[in-house]
Amino acid sequence: VLAAWQRPYLNIFKHFRVEEWKRSAKEGDVAALTDTRLKGTIYRIRGSNPASSYLQLPRAGTQSLGLTGRYLYLLFRPLPRKHFLVHLDVTTEENQVVRISFSNLFKEFKSSATWLQFPFVCGAASEGTARRGAPGAAPGDVRWTCLVLDLPSILALYLSRRYSHLRAVKLCCNLLVKNLCTSDLLFEPGVTFAEARLSDLSCCGVAPMPRELAFPVPKGEKWHDLYDYIRFPSDGSKLLHNSIQKSFPRPVTVLEEPGHPLPQLVTLSRAVCDRLTLVQQITSPKAVSTLWRR
Repeated sequence: VLAAWQRPYLNIFKHFRVEEWKRSAKEGDVAALTDTRLKGTIYRIRGSNPASSYLQLPRAGTQSLGLTGRYLYLLFRPLPRKHFLVHLDVTTEENQVVRISFSNLFKEFKSSATWLQFPFVCGAASEGTARRGAPGAAPGDVRWTCLVLDLPSILALYLSRRYSHLRAVKLCCNLLVKNLCTSDLLFEPGVTFAEARLSDLSCCGVAPMPRELAFPVPKGEKWHDLYDYIRFPSDGSKLLHNSIQKSFPRPVTVLEEPGHPLPQLVTLSRAVCDRLTLVQQITSPKAVSTLWRR
């Protein structure tokens, strides 16, 4: 059950006061900047070696964030023509720590009992400027992205483990980061609070993006024309893929808990796009572990 202090969402940077660097750590070229387009503070992490430039929460490796929200939201933009790396340490109900990493450095998906490595394919404002379906350095016009990771589903589908909590986050070069957030709610960008009330999305655990976590949209513009939204895994099916990237626009559906099917939101949120695709299909979760486990 989500603790009261983590409801309805937890703004990680704000709660842990990242700018004070007392409960977080930084190494190398990490700077807080004011972004006029996003109308707020962002953090730039850059360097030639991921091990030498990073922002880490919590400060000490012996500590734990203790965040139990189902979804982790990362609002970020890879630095153009660079490679980036992100590590998430999560704890299972069996008290096993599993590292979930994603990077455009990774060429293929790899898995062990304690480490999942996902290639990340950077999207571009002009799809022709990036090789579709292949990891590599971010294109010059790479967009700001809202990445939504369903942590319990990742552990269940890839390792048959039950999720307990998020232990630590390590954001390595080369990234611009606006915010981190955890929640049990599935936030959909581009949906207004009025539209959400009209469609009663809250009954399905879906909500508009909170204002303090949202990317600004100028009048007359559409969210999905300006930014990328990536949800991983994209649904609860047994057909998996092995890298994370932007997909062709299609309606969002809500992940279903076993034995508790949720109503489809295709007619309710037709304008909202699920931006997730994966490069290669793997026929079952067991095939993932068998194929890559060392």
